[in-house]
Amino acid sequence: MKKKDNSKKTLITLITFAAIMIVFLISVHIASSGNVERQKESLEKAIQRDVTYCYATTGRYPKTLDYIERVYGLTYDKELFSVEYVVKGSRIPPDVIITQIEKEK
Repeated sequence: MKKKDNSKKTLITLITFAAIMIVFLISVHIASSGNVERQKESLEKAIQRDVTYCYATTGRYPKTLDYIERVYGLTYDKELFSVEYVVKGSRIPPDVIITQIEKEK
């Protein structure tokens, strides 16, 4: 009889532990995805700031994203984000499209 009680307690303990781990992993995933979204917003603001500053000081928009990186010190995680920088003209603001790169599982 005592052995059955111990097995039930062990089973309940294992189920409780598994449930806690599942909740923890879900919480970490949710927090992580929010962090990536904040990084993307920060990158958008940094590019916009550098593009605006370049236009204000030179009268022209930067021709390439590489120029912004070299001259204005823009850095970002290139394994996490892809930036498409499309120039329409020297006096027309460029289109900037930032997409998150999905990692293979």
